[in-house]
Amino acid sequence: MLVRDIMTTSVITIGPEATLEQVCEVMQAHNVRHLPVLDGGVLVGVITDRDLHGGGSSPCLAPAKPKGLVRDAMVHPPRTAHPLDPVEDAARTMRALKIGCLPVLDGERLAGIVTGIDLLDALLRLTGVDQAAGRIELRLADRPGGLARLTALIAERRLNIHSILTYPEGEGQVRTVLRINTLETRPLANALREEGFDVVWPAEKPWQS
Repeated sequence: MLVRDIMTTSVITIGPEATLEQVCEVMQAHNVRHLPVLDGGVLVGVITDRDLHGGGSSPCLAPAKPKGLVRDAMVHPPRTAHPLDPVEDAARTMRALKIGCLPVLDGERLAGIVTGIDLLDALLRLTGVDQAAGRIELRLADRPGGLARLTALIAERRLNIHSILTYPEGEGQVRTVLRINTLETRPLANALREEGFDVVWPAEKPWQS
């Protein structure tokens, strides 16, 4: 999945000479928290609700609106993404910098914006949660062939895998989460246990966790 697949393309922007009170008005009117700043069509910064108050709480809702101009409060130069960047690269950048958005540039043209909400939507799509499916979670040995054997056994039961996510868990183990086109996952889990797989979920007995 690429940035272009999840970015918002109808981007609300503001100019550097706008007042911070105008920023509040635009954010409230469009229910957004991040505004790319364009000067003559060129991206020169980003201003967020956090920039308005230095990390305090909801200045736009306070009786006294923040004073000043966008150019004095915006982040410059802004960190950006490209439409063809992998989604995980955008997520890594946002997490490392602790920022809530990345404007997306195609050349010098503002093509979109990616926010934390967009990344959460991408996670839901990647995990297949937006489809009716059952969930199987296992521990696999971190060696060649384990995942291939697992998927082959599932295919033998005429089941389709909607998504597979894996991540390291300790030394020599990989936690694997699959979403499968059946809500009756317990019989499959038991069958996999009989084949020697370490199934974490669903539990062997309903009251286990």
